[in-house]
Amino acid sequence: MNTPINTGMGAEAFQELRRKMNDFIQNELIPLEQEQGLNHETCFSRELLQSIWQRSHELGIYGCNLAVEFGGQGLSISQLCILKEDATRSNAALYGCVLGENGGPMRIGYILNQASEGQLEEFFLPTARGERAGCFALTEPQAGSDATRIQTRAVRDGDDYILNGHKRFITASRTADYAIVMAVTDPEAGTDGVTAFLVDADSDGYQISGDYLPMSGQHIDNDILLENVRVPARNILGGLGNGFKLGMNRININRLLQCPTMLGHAQFVFDRSVDYANRREQFGGPISRFQAIQHQLADMQTALFACRSMITAAAAKADSGEDIRNEASMCKVFVGENAFQIADKAVQIHGAVGLTKNDPVEWAFRRLRMFRVLTGSSEIQRNTIAKGINKAWRQAQDA
Repeated sequence: MNTPINTGMGAEAFQELRRKMNDFIQNELIPLEQEQGLNHETCFSRELLQSIWQRSHELGIYGCNLAVEFGGQGLSISQLCILKEDATRSNAALYGCVLGENGGPMRIGYILNQASEGQLEEFFLPTARGERAGCFALTEPQAGSDATRIQTRAVRDGDDYILNGHKRFITASRTADYAIVMAVTDPEAGTDGVTAFLVDADSDGYQISGDYLPMSGQHIDNDILLENVRVPARNILGGLGNGFKLGMNRININRLLQCPTMLGHAQFVFDRSVDYANRREQFGGPISRFQAIQHQLADMQTALFACRSMITAAAAKADSGEDIRNEASMCKVFVGENAFQIADKAVQIHGAVGLTKNDPVEWAFRRLRMFRVLTGSSEIQRNTIAKGINKAWRQAQDA
């Protein structure tokens, strides 16, 4: 079923919001990071994160993706993609706090339409204001891309459910006040037996675990262990047995919205590469005069144009209310792999500087390598695209 057309903010109002966001990043956020010696690999305290969420909310930026009735500004997907690219392109260590990507409004999005009035008041509206934070707990040790293998169980006990399970690599779980946990309520019903629960992080038996870091060095992922966690039945989100559908409906937009983040990282390293190539001198002049460097820069800019064009087209289709399952997967695999190739060329242009630990280009190279796995690997995206191709062929034969 198609969703309503989303025209977003007016052009003038959006440009003002975009200017305000970039001013906040350049004139407040980055100076704060420099003053406190913060970088991408800092383990940020919850207090610091919340102070930035609330400052961003005060400026009207945090939660701007949400509908007006939920305190947002009703941005279209196309407009949100532009802001996400800008935020990432800044290379601010705390860029994810500006729009609320790590535990904030970007994590809840359309799910608000599935929430009861009580759930809105207790969990989601405080999240939109930067007062609370949540995370989305689907992945398990044996249930990643194959989400049908969820082992976490929820058993009815009076007016409550008792949850037991192990969620793995859950982004923003360390600083979250609650988790949207996918659990099996009816083992015989397949995907129709999976239910989404809002689980308070202060609940007895709820534990954050997992002493590991991704290759980017960011302190963003942890495990959630659930041992006899009692959850009120009123905390079921979206209805009994609708958790799998809720998760899958979320994932297409989420995959698309990963793409402007990758594009922002790639644009950042391209900008640095152009500057470096024109300043770095070898053999009597800047290395930008060498055809080998020129061709790499030309390929990088061409890939950026192709990536941005794909994102723009897919976002426009999403805003028109159309299904973007295939487009989201095509964007994810194409942008993910090309953004990484742009970073690889940036390292090559920078030479030994690009190989130096925590140089901005070296860090972006590590970060962009991760995106070929995150939110569904490139192989999973190709599976989805191929299924769409075969489905279209069958429909054509039946017509």
